Amino acid sequence: MSSWHRLAVRAAELPGVRVLGRPLYRHYFRRPYLGGNAYYGMYQSYAEALAATPATMSNSYDVDAAATMYRAQFERVRACDYPAIHWLSRLMRDRIRDVFDLGGHMGQAYYGFRQYVDYPPDIRWRVHDVPAVMQAGRRWADEHDQLGGLRFAHDPAEADGSDLLITTGALQYLDYSLPELLRGLVRAPARIIVNLVPMHPQQGYFTLQNLGIAVCPYRVMCLPEFVADMADLGYSLADRWELEERHIRIPFEPKASIDAYHGMYFNRPD
Repeated sequence: MSSWHRLAVRAAELPGVRVLGRPLYRHYFRRPYLGGNAYYGMYQSYAEALAATPATMSNSYDVDAAATMYRAQFERVRACDYPAIHWLSRLMRDRIRDVFDLGGHMGQAYYGFRQYVDYPPDIRWRVHDVPAVMQAGRRWADEHDQLGGLRFAHDPAEADGSDLLITTGALQYLDYSLPELLRGLVRAPARIIVNLVPMHPQQGYFTLQNLGIAVCPYRVMCLPEFVADMADLGYSLADRWELEERHIRIPFEPKASIDAYHGMYFNRPD
């Protein structure tokens, strides 16, 4: 959203204007030219948020355009990636070989992190994402994966038996939570890296995010509840970091705003 548009939205939130401003913003939000990262509404469940998505755009990330959104970042590491790279590098030295990348797009972390992490020749890195993105990822890997370690997993349950589960900027788009996934596995990964996830200090909720190519339900987790759920599954929080360069502001919902995204490293006995 441009600076001009942000100023217009804030003006619409002023007392005496917001009664008219909210429906005008919602009308604007339903359009595909926003350029992404615009938000609307607060909902109690994924289903409720999905029902509120506009008919004017796709309500799923599973579209062909999604495969090209992050192509420029394949060989570029962002500042928010470095904590995850730190833990991945340490774990590789501890003989981690089987990595499950939940919501890993076309292998963005696999390609980008290898500049800083020494992958072993027998690495097995499996990505699960929406079908359109994984199909494009397989084609890309045929020409660009010189190491030959990248694979794509049809079902998130294929994380069962992995050494490590890593997820970067993906949990917010899923219709299930990470603890829900882990509870359904026979042998859940003993080590988990979570990065670039929106979390609120007091409440969990869903909103809608306009990605430019789609309007999708977007989960904001309650931070203490998430940590407690992981602890109930036997995971210890070994590290946590805040990513202040990412934040959320939802027009007309001041209590929903968050000032930073979060990352964490969990482990438990094998």
